[in-house]
Amino acid sequence: MTAVPSPHEDLPLRPVGLLEKLMAAIRPEFPQDDLAFDPRHPVFGGPACSVEGCDRPARSSRMCWGHSVRWTREGRPDLETFLVTTPAGWVGHQPLAACAVGGCRYGLDSHGLCQRHWRQWKRSASTEMEAWQPSAAPLRPPSPQPAVCRISYCDLWVRGTSVFCTGHDGRWTALGHPDIEDFTASYEESGPGGSEHIDLRRLPVQLRLEMQYALQCRHDEATKKIRPAWAQRLVNALADAQVRSLLDEPEEFWKIFRGPTGNWATGWGTFLLGARRRIEELVYGRGWEAEYPRTVWRLRNLGIVHPHTSTITFEKIAQPWLRDLAKRWARWRLSGGISAGTVRAGVRMVARFAAFLPAEVTGLAQVDRALLERYLADLAAMGGRSTHNAHISNLNTFLRTIRVHRWDETLPGNAAFVPEDYPTPPPLLPRAVAEHVMAQLEDPANLARWQDPARRLITLVLMRCGLRITDAINLPLDPVVHDAEGAPYLRYFNHKMKREALVPIDEELEQQLRDHQRRILEERPEGVSVLFPRADANLRGDRPISTSGYRISLAEWLQRCETRDELGRPAHITPHQFRHTLGTRLINKDVPQEVVRQILDHTSAQMTAHYARLSDTTVRRHWEKARKVNAQGETVALDPAGPLAEAAWAKQRLSRATQALPNGYCGLPVVQSCPHANSCLTCPMFITTAEFLPQHREQRQQTLQIISAAEARGQKRLVEMNRQVADNLEKIITSLEDDGQSDTGEAATDAS
Repeated sequence: MTAVPSPHEDLPLRPVGLLEKLMAAIRPEFPQDDLAFDPRHPVFGGPACSVEGCDRPARSSRMCWGHSVRWTREGRPDLETFLVTTPAGWVGHQPLAACAVGGCRYGLDSHGLCQRHWRQWKRSASTEMEAWQPSAAPLRPPSPQPAVCRISYCDLWVRGTSVFCTGHDGRWTALGHPDIEDFTASYEESGPGGSEHIDLRRLPVQLRLEMQYALQCRHDEATKKIRPAWAQRLVNALADAQVRSLLDEPEEFWKIFRGPTGNWATGWGTFLLGARRRIEELVYGRGWEAEYPRTVWRLRNLGIVHPHTSTITFEKIAQPWLRDLAKRWARWRLSGGISAGTVRAGVRMVARFAAFLPAEVTGLAQVDRALLERYLADLAAMGGRSTHNAHISNLNTFLRTIRVHRWDETLPGNAAFVPEDYPTPPPLLPRAVAEHVMAQLEDPANLARWQDPARRLITLVLMRCGLRITDAINLPLDPVVHDAEGAPYLRYFNHKMKREALVPIDEELEQQLRDHQRRILEERPEGVSVLFPRADANLRGDRPISTSGYRISLAEWLQRCETRDELGRPAHITPHQFRHTLGTRLINKDVPQEVVRQILDHTSAQMTAHYARLSDTTVRRHWEKARKVNAQGETVALDPAGPLAEAAWAKQRLSRATQALPNGYCGLPVVQSCPHANSCLTCPMFITTAEFLPQHREQRQQTLQIISAAEARGQKRLVEMNRQVADNLEKIITSLEDDGQSDTGEAATDAS
């Protein structure tokens, strides 16, 4: 076996004292050469086979491996009928069928015949097997006697030079040719059967102990299941490859381990890497003393658990002097509470700078301003401004930290970036989902297209509460709390701000959360700690659905709903856009910015103000589009592209805020005072739009009533004053109504 060269400067392999530490760490139930497990074991077992009377774990189609094979061989009949009619006896513990040719006691190979008779029939001209069988050439039994299978209850003839029949010889071979006596005895014993134990006897002593310790750790962690039959194939591959210890090869080797025959199963690399790391931890311990010298830090050994970051690698920093500084910087940042993902990104950007450095740069003393300017030119080729900015910012922080803490006094004083080096940040663009797209997504018929009720509920939480996707999937099992008045709130942990937060919810969403909570507890009576637990590799119930898994499901749901954007194209939506949509909706409904900030749990008002700017743009667009008339019913033009557009809009907003009228707006500059406080409908500065039509109609009715009463009393002056108001109201209403009918007609034409 050829070892893959290790790029690590890791700890020495096969350390002295490893055997003693392994023997001391392995508990009495695990140092067995042949490990058998309880069929109901939470890690190594499973629910009982659905065949009545069979106690073996269900492994396929609700059945144990044996009954699943039997069901397949019988042509997959109706499953429910098969479960109640098939014998409960274990496959492999009952006599096997013999060849269908009379007098032949060889085991079956194909189509009810042994291998030799199957070949005879294939060579014959006969097409009907049953008609051919009486003419088949007889076969002599093996010699010398006895020539029957070593399994006591099997009377079939042995296969070739084997001591077992065809069927039992195949199983003996699949198990890696274990000791014949032990294999025979396993068929005489009651218990979980051959596929529900792990035989380690083919492994050398040290590797056997390492596998026992790894299986013990998997048992103690109780986070993922492991099937003994799967583990047995891995053990056989290790034995065939003549492996003596997992520490004999670097981690890169075990990531791609296939065995000498090329056999491979999903999860081998993960299991072997985990086993190797546990053994290293047993020998060298955990913490900074063990991890700091490595070129790949394993964060779990540092007591750091991050949902998306398990390691920080320094492999791509080829310069030892720069790698040492990057390690020191990373350790300092982790110790200060900066997230592992942020630290890893910073190291990655230092690695990019390391790849840029010319070969003649052999120390920090040569990293001066001139070199940084050359690096800025190299970064400009990256294109993306946000990525470009991140690289400059992280490298600048790295250099500044070295200077502040005096980690290397040779760093030149001019080795720094200035504000002008950073690219101009792109403008913040609206990320809210268009309302006509949201109408499609919120349609109950489309929500019903979710195949998983958990992911459907996550989508509702994102839409109605504005949570980030990471916070939504990590909701606790009981996330609803009530205030003193009984109003419900969703309680969650804001991972970005590292604090608990509350957001008000309605009774409908509360009920859906409660229903889902009950459903989860019914499905997993052993208990869970999260509201949306993942279905696999989650024995403790503390691992939520992954963000990547939800994003994939969201894309599939959008495709099933045939969601379209403004141009009729398939809509692409990210989970975070629901948060922007809620913020923009709240601002558009005139919810105060401070309230929106608290609902979205922003630390500063800057992002909330961004939503407010979007709302202001939306309102202005509607204002520019709407028809505006004066007191005479004449159209008031406002050119949105004209030189006074911004000033006109600012004045309009100011008049809305400081000179509110019940039926329109005042166009008088705010610095001037109005001598006619109640004469708007006769004032040339008065402006109104269709949104005030109800007030205009009501005022017209009241004015006509005043005119009628004044005429009856003979008050001509009062009639004259109100007649002008009534005439102006008639003009305003007619003009605005005509505009509305025109818009309706155009819309109808467009729709057709």
